[in-house]
Amino acid sequence: MSSGPDETDRRILNALQEGLPICPRPFAAAATALGLDEAELIARLERLRAARIITRFGPFYDAAAMGGAFCLCAMAVPEDRFDAVAEIVNGFPEVAHNYARDHALNMWFVLATESADGIAPAAARISAASGLEVLRFPKLREFCIGFRVAA
Repeated sequence: MSSGPDETDRRILNALQEGLPICPRPFAAAATALGLDEAELIARLERLRAARIITRFGPFYDAAAMGGAFCLCAMAVPEDRFDAVAEIVNGFPEVAHNYARDHALNMWFVLATESADGIAPAAARISAASGLEVLRFPKLREFCIGFRVAA
């Protein structure tokens, strides 16, 4: 089997973006709905993660509802340092995800902390470790867009 997604993988990815059933064996229930068995579904998800076709598999929590906080951050990183700085940034447990942009602010990431008071110190630690300014763009209003990516 190739490392890329096949049609069954695509069906899995499309279906599981809608969530897993809340039951004692959610993978078994999801597998049945997809015409698979539980072991095959889990093995396919493990293969997709190992191949980095998916980078995470898990729930999204409302951090604010649990007392935590998120903040979108950006940095202007010299191109010749981009990979090294990405490694520094991604080494912080508060960094939820990181991505490159074709812009003067070419590195964007999300900080997730246990409280709003943790955002500024986390950004300061990243700035100190990288030697670059971390710009913070706090959420002013919540938008629920129902983001899905067709596989």
